[in-house]
Amino acid sequence: MAFAPMGPEASFFDTLDRHRASLLAMVKRGAGETPAGATRVASRFDDSVGLQMKPQCTTRKIRSDSPRSVKKFALILKILSMIYKLIQSNTYATKRDIYYTDSQLFGNQAAVDSAIDDISCMLKVPRRGLHVLSTSKGLIAGNLRYMEEDGTRVQCTCSATATAVPTNIQGMQNLITDAKFLLIVEKDATFQRLLDDNFCSRMSPCIMVTGKGIPDLNTRLLVKKLWDTFHIPVFTLVDADPYGIEIMCIYKYGSMSMSFEAHNLTIPTIRWLGLLPSDIQRLNIPKDSLIPLTKHDQMKLESILKRPYITYQPLWKKELEMMADAKMKAEIQALTFVSPDFLSRVYLPNKLRSGGWI
Repeated sequence: MAFAPMGPEASFFDTLDRHRASLLAMVKRGAGETPAGATRVASRFDDSVGLQMKPQCTTRKIRSDSPRSVKKFALILKILSMIYKLIQSNTYATKRDIYYTDSQLFGNQAAVDSAIDDISCMLKVPRRGLHVLSTSKGLIAGNLRYMEEDGTRVQCTCSATATAVPTNIQGMQNLITDAKFLLIVEKDATFQRLLDDNFCSRMSPCIMVTGKGIPDLNTRLLVKKLWDTFHIPVFTLVDADPYGIEIMCIYKYGSMSMSFEAHNLTIPTIRWLGLLPSDIQRLNIPKDSLIPLTKHDQMKLESILKRPYITYQPLWKKELEMMADAKMKAEIQALTFVSPDFLSRVYLPNKLRSGGWI
């Protein structure tokens, strides 16, 4: 059964098709993204996977005979016993479910989250392997059909109503799509605006995903599953500010807190589609539509520039340095200065057609 509605004519996707062919060749070679002549840096970073734990890294000891760690030890034992029961009965629970089984003991949700991360890291087992699921906050729209573990058939659409990212990504089966690309949108407001402007329909076949800011685990797992299954180009649309770039890096390279599971979460082939600092200059966005970098922003930007993966992304580095020199940042909404629907009608289609990503 074909997807509908139809988007632009086939020739529109020529550049995307060539990009996908190069990605498939890279996957076949098993290559990463190290530029010719670049030297590997001894660090927590692997260019073909993302951030990873060092073999000899700092460890935290939790003792049962120490007053300082007795509560933490008790929490871990309690959660381990619950995980054992979940696995034995082949059932699943969310972190929130676990917290409410004994909220007085746990004290707060953060204590449960931290203990589960420690257990997952200690056992080197993904959280879903422990039968512990995260609550999803992300949304997905576009040309995608799949079946959930319980047999429910889901058809995502290009309409104004998006589908919630499933809680059990591992249970998704029979995924079907003819999408030419996957667009990760940083913010829910931008995602909804694109749906309202019928961007998803006009650019069909495509898929759009948002993690509503910093992505939850399930949104990252979904994007990874779509890449592993279909190997379609994945692009990000984020604010031209240090925090938008940080979110993009989480999808592409992973986070320090989940570095032990990087191979299950990261997509190093992700490309930065927008908003680029160079686009702000190229489009002559007026200064009163921009926002000065705060001291905190500048510190964040300096931190990102020092990360090992920036060595492998000279074009990214140039954009970040441009932002640092200008001492200004911009939200995607700054493009409305040109026209209210400039983002969906002109900016994104032109970039996708011409290969305006880095």
